Amino acid sequence: MKPKALNLTMTALFAVIICVCSMLSIPAAVPFTLQTFAVFLALFVLGGKYGTLSIAVYILLGITGLPVFHNFTGGIGILMGNTGGYIYGFILCGAVYLIMTKPINKKPFLKLIAAFIGLSLCYTVGTLWFVFTSAQGTGFGTALLTCVIPFIIPDTVKILLAYFISQRLSKITRSNAN
Repeated sequence: MKPKALNLTMTALFAVIICVCSMLSIPAAVPFTLQTFAVFLALFVLGGKYGTLSIAVYILLGITGLPVFHNFTGGIGILMGNTGGYIYGFILCGAVYLIMTKPINKKPFLKLIAAFIGLSLCYTVGTLWFVFTSAQGTGFGTALLTCVIPFIIPDTVKILLAYFISQRLSKITRSNAN
């Protein structure tokens, strides 16, 4: 398979992985899913360009109404609702990852820093969106306590797990290529 065709195939595969990891969730103000894990796995494995493209494909699938978001939901209503900002924030994660890792793509520390900066931006955009769209007039502090603080440790674990799995996958794919 030619490199561009392989990249596009992998982009589609990771969009599906993000979909599957997003659908199963534990209900909360912002549902607990494996979405963050899948987003960062896509970035670590595919790089910034194709990883971000897989995130965009996932979001576009959801916009069309396919049930790829938490609890098997889909449609523009989810993206316009309280948690939509966190989904949009994943595009920022990809953009940050692309910008920070493109010049020195081989540096593990830089990849992890880019992931955590991207996640911080995702939290910021998502929380601001949550406050803006909240019918109850939720304040920023309350939104942080509800939508960010409970996720910091699980999301850190998900990013680290995605990184270590991506390293293992790259070893497997390199050894099979020889």
